[in-house]
Amino acid sequence: MSEWDLRSQVQQRLDSETGVLVREAATFRVALCYPSPYAVGMSSLGFQAIYREIHLHPGAAAERAFLPDSPQDYRRSRTPVFSYESGRSLSDFPVLAFSISYELEISGLFEMLDLSGIPLLREDRGARHPLIVAGGPLTNSNPLPLAPFVDLIVMGEGEELIHTFLDAAADMDREDLLESLARVPGCYVPGLSGHLPLTAMVDGGRLPARSQILTRNTVLSSMFLVEAERGCSRGCTYCVMRRTTNGGMRLVPPETVLSSVPEHARRVGLVGAAVTDHPGIKKIVRGIVDAGRGIGISSLRADRLDAELVSLLARGGYRTLTTASDGASQRLRSLVARRTTEQHLIRAAELTKECGLHRLKLYQLIGLPTETRDDIDELVRFSRELAAIVSVSLAISPFVSKRNTPLDGFDFEPITSVNQKLARLRAGLKGKVELRSTSARWAWVEYMLSQCDERAGLAAMDAWRAGGTFSAWENAFTTRDARPLRGRVVPDGRRNLPLPVVQSSTGTGGLAAG
Repeated sequence: MSEWDLRSQVQQRLDSETGVLVREAATFRVALCYPSPYAVGMSSLGFQAIYREIHLHPGAAAERAFLPDSPQDYRRSRTPVFSYESGRSLSDFPVLAFSISYELEISGLFEMLDLSGIPLLREDRGARHPLIVAGGPLTNSNPLPLAPFVDLIVMGEGEELIHTFLDAAADMDREDLLESLARVPGCYVPGLSGHLPLTAMVDGGRLPARSQILTRNTVLSSMFLVEAERGCSRGCTYCVMRRTTNGGMRLVPPETVLSSVPEHARRVGLVGAAVTDHPGIKKIVRGIVDAGRGIGISSLRADRLDAELVSLLARGGYRTLTTASDGASQRLRSLVARRTTEQHLIRAAELTKECGLHRLKLYQLIGLPTETRDDIDELVRFSRELAAIVSVSLAISPFVSKRNTPLDGFDFEPITSVNQKLARLRAGLKGKVELRSTSARWAWVEYMLSQCDERAGLAAMDAWRAGGTFSAWENAFTTRDARPLRGRVVPDGRRNLPLPVVQSSTGTGGLAAG
């Protein structure tokens, strides 16, 4: 594709958007970057929330940029990554602010900088280059692999810190700005800050975050996103969003949620770590559905489902009921403090059928600490029982221990072992349950990035430059001597770490309405 074709593609997307913010006379412009393609980035509520916050700051404006769908087309045509709003190259902005959701998006950051002619390494950039800022969900866990490449990391919730940054950036030169921000709680300046600070939490008065721009060209096509709550009341030991690290659950009143939805929104997505734990969830869903709108919820908890709620979801367009088990057996669910029981999941299957939905989808972890073949066999047995009630699909993910959780430091299940367990599941469920799984190899790469320090980031750069294959990642981690801060480099077995004593739980679910 030519540069003209690439810019025409962006213009077509702009023509389909409503709610774009424009400030022609802005004195300070930030390129707000998402290191995944447009369809993913525009489905990110956090990305849209920061876009709005920048425009709320006097004299500032945000222009969006995304990882190209086909970076090779940009490279062949020598087209730099440019902003959607003005078409300016990223290299022309004083600040690039990246919102990064998870570890593997670090490759997207490399691609966007390189296509724009900006050196990847912080030490190779000077005053003529943009200041590179990183924030987003990844900062709740382990942002250290980003440190060689960015000038500032905003830890945790950024709605207030973005204003602190913009205030300072307007009055200081680059060196003074970074020295000042290194002393601000929630800000980490590589090379100046001594250690990672605690993640920031915003005042409840800033809630709820909500969509600013609607477009059909997203993963969640034309869905208006709004928070029903932030944080979590539960304590799953594998989750960075559990109550002890995310400030507990901060509720948004049902009336506030409903009044946030614009008249033109035909589909509404309720976002949060534990939306169905909201005591007013039925009132919120009923208000949306009674207005003739479609509904989606990001986290359906099986122990919170009943006939009234599932019937409302069916009226709102649900065809698949999505919840999470996140433990191959009841023993493992109890071990990681997940509150879900077999009885809850059986009832979810029954409600799926009774309310006229087509399928029950369960998110499932394998490779949890102490997991054995007996646990996998229990999952096969129980999944077949559920499938006798309603069509069932399993979405399997290998367990990746995260920093800042009680299961931090547990080794990754050996890749061959994970694949053997997946094969055992497929054989036991063949013809009865649909099974989809993420790659054990790429889950291991995610594990290394989630558990290692700056050397893992340098290894990621090497792997990206070498073509990004799995073997390139393996070689790069070895060459850079990237080692988990706890645990082993090669996932060849488990250390004998004691499991924490835990008493409550959390998990994830799907947002799309069926």
